[in-house]
Amino acid sequence: MPHLRLPKCISKQSKRGLSPKLNLIISVSCGVVGLVLVLLLVLLYRSRKARALKSTSGSSGVSLLRLSYGDLLKATDGFSASNLIGAGSFGSVYKGIINQHEEINVAVKVLNLQTSRASKSFISECEALKSIRHRNLVKLLTACSSIDFQGNDFKALVYQFMVNGSLDEWLHISAQRVDRPANLPKSLNLTQRVNIAIDVACALDYLHNRSHMPIVHCDIKPSNILLDSDMTACVGDFGLARCLRDASCPSPLHDSSSNVIKGTIGYTPPEYGMGGEVSTYGDVYSYGILLLEMLTGKRPTDDMFKGDMDLHNFVMMALPERVGEICDPLIVQIEESSSTTDPRSNRGNHAPNDRRKRVVACLTSIARVGVACSVAMPRERKDMSNVVAELSLIRDVLTGTRMPRENL
Repeated sequence: MPHLRLPKCISKQSKRGLSPKLNLIISVSCGVVGLVLVLLLVLLYRSRKARALKSTSGSSGVSLLRLSYGDLLKATDGFSASNLIGAGSFGSVYKGIINQHEEINVAVKVLNLQTSRASKSFISECEALKSIRHRNLVKLLTACSSIDFQGNDFKALVYQFMVNGSLDEWLHISAQRVDRPANLPKSLNLTQRVNIAIDVACALDYLHNRSHMPIVHCDIKPSNILLDSDMTACVGDFGLARCLRDASCPSPLHDSSSNVIKGTIGYTPPEYGMGGEVSTYGDVYSYGILLLEMLTGKRPTDDMFKGDMDLHNFVMMALPERVGEICDPLIVQIEESSSTTDPRSNRGNHAPNDRRKRVVACLTSIARVGVACSVAMPRERKDMSNVVAELSLIRDVLTGTRMPRENL
């Protein structure tokens, strides 16, 4: 505009001339950044995968076994009857040997998919065991969901094998396995029973109060308590387990049929039979019945229990003076035998009379705990953390590290 006497605008060079250079710089920069991000993601994925594999490793050193139907068929010798170690409502359990770098003894639970809820049981058990880990919970090594050689659906769970079988086999002669080693004793002394009771209580305390979310087992009974080589007890069979939002609020997350009675007759709490929701109180009831069974040697379904007389009332009526009369006769026999054959029982504070007093005090205290856990009203039952504490005190009295007190 000459009439305004303004200087000429110096026009910039067309961007078109610089565009190739800019495109090259941007492309190279983006490529480098993208490559760095990919490398970071790969490294992150590998580190997480390594941690995940480590976390799934069992105490046997096995990390996430990958097993097919054929592997399990071979491990159990074709699911041979000679390897059958148990059978339940949802399937059968076989002993097997897996060869992966070393021989591993396993227990293979094969689900009977013709049974209703068997598939749900499979899913429940996988969900319950994948995120929990405790020394008194059975170790799930892997799961197999495949098809057999006839094209049928096949589902199995593979656990660490527990060499001493179930608590049921040790409490009741009729439940003992044919393949049980001949050199094993056929009964449990009082100290072993208390230790097993504490192990189970610790497992339930963990599930109810110390896991990431409260878990209700729903089927606590002797056949679901497994014993390893040193007689440490582990709770197994989580096929009916339920996760809760709140331990004190019976509101199941993964159960669409809460009106179905959970558990086994004799161990199922009365509120379940009246349509009550699953809660941790139900496990406490089942544990109380288990404890009374360990004390008396009698199943809750024994023929002697009719009408209003059940295992809970049977023991409650014997408290506090007659507990010795209703306890398992084997406990008394073993205690009397050990007091005469073990020279340590005749020393100082371990004199026979003192030992007898401590045994009677412990039997009475165990009966009180069992009765308190199995009362009819759910909210009047003990919390499992308190049960662990009380049984630990009872063990201290039994072993002589603490003197017995009235109302221990």
